[in-house]
Amino acid sequence: MTIAVDFDGTIVEHEYPAIGREIPFATETLRMLINDRHQLILWSVREGELLQEAIDWCHERGVDFYAINRDFPEEDVEKNIHFSRKLKVDLFIDDRNVGGLPDWGTIYRMISENKTWRDIIRERQATETEPPPKKKWWSR
Repeated sequence: MTIAVDFDGTIVEHEYPAIGREIPFATETLRMLINDRHQLILWSVREGELLQEAIDWCHERGVDFYAINRDFPEEDVEKNIHFSRKLKVDLFIDDRNVGGLPDWGTIYRMISENKTWRDIIRERQATETEPPPKKKWWSR
């Protein structure tokens, strides 16, 4: 699966143009997704030196992206007259999602188990509403 991942507010807390603190488990989850053979694309509004700082920050934590702000690494923006900033990916991970950004454990579960946010919520509701098990007659 090809997954576009935002940087500010998604991997790190919003401190743009500075790099904020890592959101818990973000880089760990991204490394797991890479190990699961997903292609991750860094999808950020950062450009130039600020973008390179984000790339380096991720690299220092073991997260190397398949491509940066493009569909594939070889894409030459200057020679591609059909270039679009819209990426052709299967999934976007971004703090600007409708409903916000789930925690990274939930994100990994949704991707690895092929579940929707609705599936996860239903499972949580089911476990919260289950009555406690009845006591056996011998435990009174």
